[in-house]
Amino acid sequence: MADTTKNNPTGPRHIAFIMDGNGRWAKERGLPREHGHRFGVKAFRAVLDHCATLDIDAVTFYAFSTENWKRPKREVNAILRLMDSYLAECEKKIDDYAFRIVFLGDKAPFEGARRTRMERLEAHTRTRRRILNIALNYGGRDELVHACNLLLASGKNTVTAADIEGALYTKDSPPLDLIVRTGGDLRISNFLLWQAAYAELYFTDILWPDFGPAEVDAAIAEFHQRKRRFGGV
Repeated sequence: MADTTKNNPTGPRHIAFIMDGNGRWAKERGLPREHGHRFGVKAFRAVLDHCATLDIDAVTFYAFSTENWKRPKREVNAILRLMDSYLAECEKKIDDYAFRIVFLGDKAPFEGARRTRMERLEAHTRTRRRILNIALNYGGRDELVHACNLLLASGKNTVTAADIEGALYTKDSPPLDLIVRTGGDLRISNFLLWQAAYAELYFTDILWPDFGPAEVDAAIAEFHQRKRRFGGV
């Protein structure tokens, strides 16, 4: 993983968010599940903008997992429409955008204009220092399989940890410091399995649409209370 210039000396340099609870948030209000995702996008924008003010080097959002295709078709289609809307918004404002955009995951299911737009955004922002990782059709196990296949195709017979890190979707991001999961569940759900080895974990009962800058600050404050030993004493 890249060791970019440390502009946030007290950390964290790389935060990842598992945005959980959109459907439950909508259900509590008597709304269809897909309405929760619409409000979840608003929370995503607010959290990303706040992270930009904190000068964090990399921010990763778990937007759509390899397992999320199993959800009701109506909900999946609603998520994809929201994704298309966000991609279009990014293209319009791309020169004002603070981050390099990287899509983590297998792009194969995203065909036509959707995939072209994703690749265009990645190419246009490639030289920017700070990174926004959006995990779409992403699974931690699939990422490791993908990395191993890349290394095998390159002629590797044996691999090192550095080889694997260099083949991950997050190869250009700094090491992961903090995973924040909303919605109350206490698991990481196949997210950044390799990268999470020594990341701090922060769980909150707050549902994602209600999560915002103040909650980001609370998670970071908790991070600063942790003693990170990395296997030492």
